[in-house]
Amino acid sequence: MAEQDHAFVATPPPLPASVTRRRRKTRTGEVISDRMNKTIVVRTVTRVPHARFGKIVKQMKKFYVHDEENKAKTGDTVRIMETRPLSKLKRWRLVEVVQK
Repeated sequence: MAEQDHAFVATPPPLPASVTRRRRKTRTGEVISDRMNKTIVVRTVTRVPHARFGKIVKQMKKFYVHDEENKAKTGDTVRIMETRPLSKLKRWRLVEVVQK
């Protein structure tokens, strides 16, 4: 068996987290509940074509959102952003109140 030359392969330095991580998802929706402390419930509406019939249908989804300063009130339109798990249900945080 011939002796093989194992050359050292230099690996490039790791990229900073801001380059390797994906952009966080953002959604815009309406606050439907603000009764909890530092938590709001936001309903988003997405319009998508039906899989079989092609008709545009609304898909509504509720998100539990962390609102540190209790700024958002029921009926407000808000922008939310994905974040690390904050509790059993909360995976989103409030970015801004778009419209009161």
